Amino acid sequence: MDKLGIITGGGDSPGINAAIRAVVRKAKDEGMNVLGFKNGWAGLLEDDKGVLDRKDVSGILPVGGTFLGSSRTNPFAIDGGPEKAAGNYDANNLDALVVIGGDDTLGVAHKLRDYDINSVGIPQTIDNDLAETEYSIGFNSALSQVMKAVDQLHTTAFSHHRVMILEVMGRDSGWIALFGGLAGGADSILVPEKPFRVNDVKKRIQDRESAGKHFSIVVISEGASPKELDQQITRDSGTDSFGHVKLGGIGHYLREQLDAILDMPIRVTTLAYLQRGGEPTAFDRLLATRYGVTAVELCLDGQFDQMVASKGNKIESVSLEKVIANSPKPIDSHLLKMKDLFY
Repeated sequence: MDKLGIITGGGDSPGINAAIRAVVRKAKDEGMNVLGFKNGWAGLLEDDKGVLDRKDVSGILPVGGTFLGSSRTNPFAIDGGPEKAAGNYDANNLDALVVIGGDDTLGVAHKLRDYDINSVGIPQTIDNDLAETEYSIGFNSALSQVMKAVDQLHTTAFSHHRVMILEVMGRDSGWIALFGGLAGGADSILVPEKPFRVNDVKKRIQDRESAGKHFSIVVISEGASPKELDQQITRDSGTDSFGHVKLGGIGHYLREQLDAILDMPIRVTTLAYLQRGGEPTAFDRLLATRYGVTAVELCLDGQFDQMVASKGNKIESVSLEKVIANSPKPIDSHLLKMKDLFY
């Protein structure tokens, strides 16, 4: 094992730089050379890369995002894309790639095994919806932002006797809404795993009114869907290179529906990209560091087409095939029931 490449793809999240740092430091300690490819899979397709040494990753541990850049480039959506990626992989004399990203980015890594590209994946998504791992890099940092937002919305909701709707990310799984909402004390949490009825939300708010609580906080995932529509709310009809529609607007939809049946002022806050920004939490820094070191160890052992994963307090490896087949990871039924206890 002489040379590794690193790719960071998909949506950014706090903690990616910590993982890059760990990969580089461990690889250099083992006497390997490291190349960092810029802007996700686009970097491998365009052979846009740079040599990474210890000095290049000095000071990046607490910095959010990815200094290598990212994109949602899909080589399999480009004519000759996989062949071009394989050609540049060989031209750079790479022995393996460490790929940091979510199910789309890691799905590409898994399919490129058929083009003789060796890879090890590191789970990175604030949605925490990758299967076979308890936590992905960025999730803890994102839910901390949601918790803080709920905390701050409480004071204005209480002061003005309002319903405050907070729309957060979460396309297919509601981990951010659930954990952030529970940590912040939200009164109603709406997630993609369980379609909701507007009248049920209204009744929950009215029950609080009857109990003398003249305000409510509703946290809703962008991918949550009302039973009345039986579909997710989208911003437009376009899709990205992986075929995903652009979600957004469910918070405003809910406000419009509640406005017609509730005699209370209602406001909407869309947290959007604030969830991705800022410094990673201590948990994400440590998780990313452990993932990065273990990913290099898997490369050294020749264990490719694998992903590092957290299982309890251990870091283990799982097959990318299994990860992709079982993603997105839904909230389990026990946690779904728990969210309805607190209002």
